[in-house]
Parts: sequence; structure tokens; C-alpha cells
Amino acid sequence: MKFRPCIDIHNGKVKQIIGSSLRDAGDYARENFIAVQDAAWFAALYRQMGLGGGHVILLNGEDSPYFEDTRRQALAALAAWPGGLQAGGGIRADNAALYLEAGASHVIVTSYVFQNGRIAYENLDKLCCETGKEHLVLDLSCRKKEGQYYIVTDRWQNDTDVVIDEKTLAFFADYCSEFLIHAVDVEGKAQGIETELVRLLGNYCPIPVTYAGGVHKEEDLKLLKKEGHGRVDVTIGSALDLFGGSMKLEQVLRETRQAAESVPTDL
Repeated sequence: MKFRPCIDIHNGKVKQIIGSSLRDAGDYARENFIAVQDAAWFAALYRQMGLGGGHVILLNGEDSPYFEDTRRQALAALAAWPGGLQAGGGIRADNAALYLEAGASHVIVTSYVFQNGRIAYENLDKLCCETGKEHLVLDLSCRKKEGQYYIVTDRWQNDTDVVIDEKTLAFFADYCSEFLIHAVDVEGKAQGIETELVRLLGNYCPIPVTYAGGVHKEEDLKLLKKEGHGRVDVTIGSALDLFGGSMKLEQVLRETRQAAESVPTDL
């Protein structure tokens, strides 16, 4: 269990938002925090602390008047730590190389591999060929409906008919090196984790996975470690002191490092 840092960029600024509130119309989101510092500042801090494997997410669509400002921020963050961060948001087979060449260790993709709510197998193959499995992270962010977790796309605004379960995790693992999974219903709300989802990931995820959503106190980290069998990494946004929250980064690092050291080797 590792801590993975994040840099979320919306309307050209580093922010923490309530994920389920994000709308392309009017570039709207309910904001928990807007940083004074730019994305490169956070990237340099993470580099200084040795916190690799984090992600930079562009939260504006390409048709947004804010998109270019958001992309400039993302590219500046990647330049501040070449090879230290992953990049996601609007990435396709035809632009993935831009972010990898700009310094991203991996690209993070959701919407491109889903069309009309279903898996776009041709796009998935094309993307994997373009980036290589070793440089691809699939974002399988999801929300619960009728007792199951369904993947959502287009900045969490559109549902798919694809359920996260043992079978789909195994299928997608053949195409990528990691998963990033936001529990959209609790993301940004600092009200506790989606325990059932974490348990599912801990039991069935065959490759590294980072969970986001609802962590806001030390007990959440302990629960995440327990239910994820120490296999599920975590990112924390609004609850972290870097973004105006009450959880101290130093304490989070102590907790996650202790959790990593205590994972049984026979799991």
C-alpha cells in the first residue's frame, strides 16, 4: 500500500473538486480547494519528497475555452519531474505520445476505450500498440448502481454498461500496467471510503491499482489496508493538508509505509 500524490487541473488551476459535480457545460465543478501554487510547484514538491507514481489529471474537455491553460499547467508539471508522474484527461492513441514525450511515465485513459457505453476494442488495441502496455494506465472510475460498480467516462459524466468484477479486471490487465479507480459517488466528499469496492480490488485486481475517494482520516487508511489486503494504493485530495484538509501528509506517509511493510509476502 503506497501513497500516490495527485495534481488535478480544472480551468487552468490546481483544484480539488467534488467529482460527481463535474460538468462540461459551463466548465462547472463544486470546488473544495483552489491552489495559489501552479502545477509545476506541486510536481517539484513531490519530486523533492520522492513521491513517484502520482497523476496529473486534466479536467477540461478539449472544446473548453480553458483547455489550453489546463494543458499548459499539465505539461509544466511533467517537465518539472520527467518520468515521475502519470498524465490523464482526453488522451487517445493520436495524442498519447505528446504526453509521454513531455515527461509522463504513463498515460491514463478512460473515455477513448469506451464508445456509447461499451468497450471500444479497436481503440483499446490501438492505444496499447501506441503506448506499450508498460506505459498505459486504465482509469476504471466507477459508481454503484443496482448493487454493482459500473465504469463511468467523459470526466465521470456518462455511464457505461461495463461492471467492475474479477472478469473485467483480468481482461483490462492484459492491456495496461496499472489501474486508477475513483469511487465517484464519494470522491471529494471526505465522508469515508467505498469499502465494498476496495475489498473487490484487493481480492481480484491482478496488477497495481490506486484507489481514490472519501479518505479523510487515519481510520480510513487502516480500513483501506485491511479490506484491500495491503495491495491497493491510495491517493488523497481534499482531505490532505496540501489542499486545505486536516490530514497531514507526513502522517499519511507514515501510515502507508507501515502498511506496505506489513503486507504478507504470500498474498
